[in-house]
Amino acid sequence: MQLATRVLGFTPNPFTELTALAVKHNAVNLGQGFPDWAVPDFVLAAATESLKTASHQYTAPRGIPRLLNAVAALLEPQIGKIDPLEEITITVGATQALHAALAALVNPGDEVILLEPKFDSYTPQVRLCDGVPVFVQLEPVEGKWILNLDKLKAAITPRTKGIILNSPHNPTGKVFTKAEQESIAALVQQHDLWVISDEVYDRITFEAPHISFASLPEMRERTVTIGSAGKIFSVTGWRIGWAVAPAQITTAMRGAHQWIPFHVTGHVQEATAICLEMAAENGYYAALQQRFLEQRNALHTTLTRAGFHAMLPEGGYFIVAGIEAYSGNTQAFAKHLVTEIGVAAMPVPIFYDPSTREHAPKALRFAICKSLETIAAAAERLERLKS
Repeated sequence: MQLATRVLGFTPNPFTELTALAVKHNAVNLGQGFPDWAVPDFVLAAATESLKTASHQYTAPRGIPRLLNAVAALLEPQIGKIDPLEEITITVGATQALHAALAALVNPGDEVILLEPKFDSYTPQVRLCDGVPVFVQLEPVEGKWILNLDKLKAAITPRTKGIILNSPHNPTGKVFTKAEQESIAALVQQHDLWVISDEVYDRITFEAPHISFASLPEMRERTVTIGSAGKIFSVTGWRIGWAVAPAQITTAMRGAHQWIPFHVTGHVQEATAICLEMAAENGYYAALQQRFLEQRNALHTTLTRAGFHAMLPEGGYFIVAGIEAYSGNTQAFAKHLVTEIGVAAMPVPIFYDPSTREHAPKALRFAICKSLETIAAAAERLERLKS
């Protein structure tokens, strides 16, 4: 039997493999981006309440009205007025929101620009929609990741359909500045492109403020904004996200969405709506930022003391740390770190396409979304690198 060519290059998820290796060697897992602390009490209370009050039957594919309204209230201060019934789709995590957006926008052979390093699902999602990924590399310069605008311009061809932008950025922690976004927006308008703006870490920024791409002049009608409850409330297993887009794109996205999962589990939608309503009133977002700031600083100090060249992230879940001081290639060192030192981290080259991996820095990605106790345990083990 001949398989579809679109899936032949897909390999096992490296995050699943790394977590299994970490479990096998009882390693401190700073590789996979899931929080390791208890879910906030108000989130658990919302989950419990939702089991009693939500429908346990099919819901409308677009999402339940309460959650659509809560997402609109969350994002309107960033991007302006939103029609929740016509411009929001509730999805099975941000990953499925991305798939629905690409299914609505990409025709076979259309090119989609991806900025590397990048979240690992972007490339396969583009290919699953018969699009062609085109890669432009961010450049590490003096502790920051810079977008070379000339390289971005050079990547645009008559077949280019759009760009996937991720800010705060995974894996680098970069928060794109307003000037950078305005430069991207100018190219988007000049070449009649669209942007999928992955903003799942929008509530986790440090020194640099988050700017939603759709808030820029003339960009609201060209942008699909993606978010995730899992990242906001430390419940990554809930798999609930959303996409906000102009009505025409939303209608097309919903057309794809209804034939993939049909709808998102009703009581999880209800719980997420309750959480968003409560978080707007209880100061949760400020506390979340403070927690991540403390963890970022603790992990950055830990990695620097262990001999890594750790870049200070401006937002998000992760720190990228160079391993120039250590011999061997990045993947081999990452495996050594798990099996011999007892700390798991992701090799940054996996966030590049195989065709562009030569541009990847010799570095690892470490997760900030771990408790101070976990970071302290990692620090103790990383002392072994000095011996």
